[in-house]
Amino acid sequence: MSAFVDIAPPVLNASRFRAAHEADWARLESLIARIEKRSVRALSDDDLLALPLLYRSTLSSLSVARETSLDRALVAYLEQLCARAYFQLYGVSDSAWRDLGRFFAMGWPGAVASLWRETLVMAFLTFAGAVAAYMLVRADPSWYAGIVPQGLSGGRDPAASVESLRATLYKSQDDGLGVFASFLFGHNAQIAIFAFALGFAFVVPTALLIFYNGLMLGAMIAVFADKGLGLNFLAWLAIHGTTELFAVIIAGAAGMRIGTAIAFPGRLERLEAVVAAGRTAAIATAGVVLMLAVAAILEGVGRQVVNGDVTRMVIGAAMLGAWLIYYYGIGRRYAYRSPD
Repeated sequence: MSAFVDIAPPVLNASRFRAAHEADWARLESLIARIEKRSVRALSDDDLLALPLLYRSTLSSLSVARETSLDRALVAYLEQLCARAYFQLYGVSDSAWRDLGRFFAMGWPGAVASLWRETLVMAFLTFAGAVAAYMLVRADPSWYAGIVPQGLSGGRDPAASVESLRATLYKSQDDGLGVFASFLFGHNAQIAIFAFALGFAFVVPTALLIFYNGLMLGAMIAVFADKGLGLNFLAWLAIHGTTELFAVIIAGAAGMRIGTAIAFPGRLERLEAVVAAGRTAAIATAGVVLMLAVAAILEGVGRQVVNGDVTRMVIGAAMLGAWLIYYYGIGRRYAYRSPD
């Protein structure tokens, strides 16, 4: 009699196996069917969280079913279900218009909404810079030349007369306003690009750049305010500036998200934290490009058509309100989780 006895591996009972996991399979199939018929927006927050877990559980069931040679019908069913789930989770969408719609409805506002802390920091730096420069230039106009580059001021400095400054706000493109506005827009676009790109250097250059942008804004306000045209300048700036400056602030926030992920990755590996932060920041920055395009349209149309200060203020306030609702009303629901 042999001292060793061969013990056959336990046979998995197909009925018990199906009974133990069928509820998960059925729920996954139901969720996939809803996505296929409508879109991922048809799922609740709980369903979205459960979807990847159910997919992995079903993959595990498929692996067990194959290894234990369960009936072919069950294996075929699980293979088909896993394939459908994989396509919805990782596959390429069959509609470019659907992808574009998701970007505008969920991706873009959700990415910006998730940057709300960084956005507040960048807004504070802009405001602080503007207040500091305003007070400095009002106290001593010689500070203006040290803050605002000569090419950007274009004669709009403390030595300019009231009439010449007023002309820059209400005269046509032929009188130089168009050149000044275009230069200012190009400057802010460059600030937005660098504010995002420099975030990789542990945020410090981004913060300094945003603060300096606020300094230039405050210095220019001080020049017009000294001639009694402060509100007039703000009205001229508001029609496109609320969109333009908001875009710069968001670009800075995106750069800050990447920089803080590098410096403080939290519980994730540094590379994983940077990838997660970069995904959110890149989507937000794509939106910044679109915001700058909108600002350019507003500036071009508003400068030539709208000359009333009140109308300019109303348009600027309406645009700011629309962006706030879009980002923090609609986008809050789709805001991405912080990587830490």
